Amino acid sequence: MPQSSSVEQAGLTAARLVARGPRFAYDKTVRISLWASVLVVAALFTWGAWERRWIADDGLIVLRTVRNLLAGNGPVFNAGERVEANTSTLWTYLVYFGSVIGGPVRLEYVVLALALTLSVAGVVLAMLGAGRLYAPSLQGRRALMLPAGVLVYIAVPPARDFATSGLENGLVLAYLGLLWWMMVCWSQAFHANRPARRPGPRDGAPSIRRQPLGASAGPQERHAVSGFFDGALAFVAGMSVLVRPELALIGGGALVMMLIAARDWRRRGLIVLAGGLVPVLYQIFRMGYYALLFPGTAVAKEASGSKWAQGFTYLANFNQPYLLWAPAILLAGLAAVVLVTRGRPWWTHRAAAPGYGWLARMVQSPAAVVIFFIASGLLQALYWIRQGGDFMHGRVLLAPMFCMLLPIAVIPIVLPDTTRMARGAGYLFVGATSVLWLAVAGWALWAANSSGLGADATRVTYSGIVDERRFYSQATGHAHPLTAADYLDYPRMRAVLRALNDTPDGALLLPAGNYDQWDVVPAIPPPPDAPPEVKNQKGPHTVFFTNLGMLGMNVGLDVRVIDQIGLANPLAAHSDRLEDGRIGHDKNLFPDWAVAEGPFLKTSPWIPSYLDEDWVAQAEAALECPATEAMLNSVRAPMGPRRFLSNLVHAYQFTQYRIDRVPRYELIRCGLEVPESTVPPYTGMPATGP
Repeated sequence: MPQSSSVEQAGLTAARLVARGPRFAYDKTVRISLWASVLVVAALFTWGAWERRWIADDGLIVLRTVRNLLAGNGPVFNAGERVEANTSTLWTYLVYFGSVIGGPVRLEYVVLALALTLSVAGVVLAMLGAGRLYAPSLQGRRALMLPAGVLVYIAVPPARDFATSGLENGLVLAYLGLLWWMMVCWSQAFHANRPARRPGPRDGAPSIRRQPLGASAGPQERHAVSGFFDGALAFVAGMSVLVRPELALIGGGALVMMLIAARDWRRRGLIVLAGGLVPVLYQIFRMGYYALLFPGTAVAKEASGSKWAQGFTYLANFNQPYLLWAPAILLAGLAAVVLVTRGRPWWTHRAAAPGYGWLARMVQSPAAVVIFFIASGLLQALYWIRQGGDFMHGRVLLAPMFCMLLPIAVIPIVLPDTTRMARGAGYLFVGATSVLWLAVAGWALWAANSSGLGADATRVTYSGIVDERRFYSQATGHAHPLTAADYLDYPRMRAVLRALNDTPDGALLLPAGNYDQWDVVPAIPPPPDAPPEVKNQKGPHTVFFTNLGMLGMNVGLDVRVIDQIGLANPLAAHSDRLEDGRIGHDKNLFPDWAVAEGPFLKTSPWIPSYLDEDWVAQAEAALECPATEAMLNSVRAPMGPRRFLSNLVHAYQFTQYRIDRVPRYELIRCGLEVPESTVPPYTGMPATGP
């Protein structure tokens, strides 16, 4: 056979072996019960998520970026301003490609389908990974595989809320589930049982020897299998930072484990290349295009900051309505019983392939993978508690909880076997496992029907945490707000469309105290001697508002939409964080800055009475600070090779740069002169006429 055909055949064999994985001889009861559990849980989760379907305002933010991509404006929120307003890079581009494939289908429905599919896929992969984890010790034994940890996850109402929210939660579930399943397979690859033994006095069951992955293939095919799988796993692990930046702790940890277990430097090079190529290339793009080291959302929310007290408040807010400590205790008991009844535990497996040292055997083992995911979940939870959590009830703790539940997503109930243990002891363990499992199922039924935060669900209390789905359902009057049109019933939304239509010459729109109107700051009109083509141009529009998603999706891409928090506003993103601000909203740039930096009239009577002419003038002067000008030029100046290289070099400096939100203090910080006041000083005396 020619050499090329031999290599091609080896590649095909590798693909088949990787897809099949290590071969285990299950009892039919194990296989049937596992797949039955998968189907039941997937159906329950799909139904539960569909019953609570919605798309969050923050989910609509992603769609504004996708609209700009489709329009050829690039991955930006506002045309002409390079701001990365979405935390998950991979989610943005998945939605983009989904919209391209979907064609005329509304973007909201594309997101709904993607989010729900990925959420359910994550739960399914979690169960299949746990089933594979237990496979070696169930050979030749009768057992039932029942859902356990996944029941706890899908029972918590926020898990079903964020399965269709338009945010990247579904992608995170699918990613963690896939990484878990692949790492379990990796830990079992090329691991063989000890040589088969003849049945002894305590071994009545037939001895079934497990073959390592690719044992029946030749050396070339085994090498192709190993390289193909290691490359695929390294690629998945490396993509963690593009799913969400904090997941780099998990993906990076997985890559470190693979590098330790690799048998030669050639394999380590493959792992580094497969795991790092795409993230490194995108990081170069981010630094050159957005002039930042991290997504703009990380700068706006100060992802490196700490608010421990608020974080523990967030943890208590998540735990209290559902008594999460109860299933934690029950699942710990289940795990203990499962370990006792499984016979030969997974931590005794050793690598059979030559060239493995003790460290490699320890790292590439199921026990190490289990410990890794539990520890990763704890680290993720600690990160979010340190950060202060979120303003959405339970959202950011869902992924850490899911991560820690992976090793016990399903559990085996080993049926009594007199050849392994006394029949009485076997029934005792089955009874204990059954009681604990029924207790978990009972809790899940109770939690699934919990009222959650109760009366505080839709009120922004001192904690700043709300049930986001219920809040927007109530505020819009729609049980399932899915489309941007549904959010037109949110306060101020229809009024903003009227205000835009009523200001054809351009204006800055500021939210008024009356929900049915907006305060208007007119645009600077063209000079009287301007040519007709200039006078006939449509004036510039800017809207300054917190809820970027619903606003950005209901106005045209020619309308600049900015916020005081900094998700889409580079100036606000680089302002200082408020120590006691609402979590997730703890930057608050004064609207005076929006008047100052735009082509709008800046004096009375054109500005609202609650704005100060002096502050506007001071903000306008502060924008001339050289460092601020450089930061704004990095995202507003035309993109070219020189701009890209300049941004790349100064990305760290721009990421660290902060301004003072008070214009006068910002002028002092920059060493600039404070403009003279144009407003007469207050004397306490009534004004007199001429």
